[in-house]
Amino acid sequence: MGKKLKVILTGTTGYVGEGVLLAMLADERIEKVLSVSRRSCGHSHPKLEELIVPDLLDLKGTDQRLSGYDICFFAAGITSVGTPADVYRMISNTIPVHFAEILPDKEKMTFIYVSGYGTSAKGKQQWQKVKSSTEQAVNNMGFKHAFGWRPMLMAPFQGQKNKQMKAQKGALIFYPLGRIFGFYCTMKEMCNAIIRVHESGYKRFEISPADIIRLGR
Repeated sequence: MGKKLKVILTGTTGYVGEGVLLAMLADERIEKVLSVSRRSCGHSHPKLEELIVPDLLDLKGTDQRLSGYDICFFAAGITSVGTPADVYRMISNTIPVHFAEILPDKEKMTFIYVSGYGTSAKGKQQWQKVKSSTEQAVNNMGFKHAFGWRPMLMAPFQGQKNKQMKAQKGALIFYPLGRIFGFYCTMKEMCNAIIRVHESGYKRFEISPADIIRLGR
């Protein structure tokens, strides 16, 4: 086994972030996880440390609590449904771009922004363009590796507390079919894929659901 990894996670109070958190805490390749959030993730573990910050925009590049990490998996976000456009842009673009900008040691770090399936600069919906803009901003910041992470449907990790969206929960019945067509991954595969792209990079910046499954095997 190579060097154990230290990971920063955001969004651990949400479905994707919590699932990846639990998968990483169970993975012997991970030495430490720092959860950066407005409130506690509700889990405790010897490898887990929490940084509770009411507003991520208040964090500065001189904050030594963010130093010494190998990977940042930015999963914090909000649905565009019912969210005012300016609020959505703040949460889905301004905050993640600021967070990426202040991280030290970019040349050694992999930054992964969880945008979601359907993200596109040419998309008809505004959320697609906002998240694509965030992806590109992150891609141009000088990280060792940077990726726009675009999962579609994900099976929960054992012990998850945060509930899935109704649509995703209902889609569980189509899990076998989803595996065949490459759009349904597990949280363990997400964890494996994150570690793989950090160690070896990948042939493209946009990581699709099928890519996650392939990298996560």
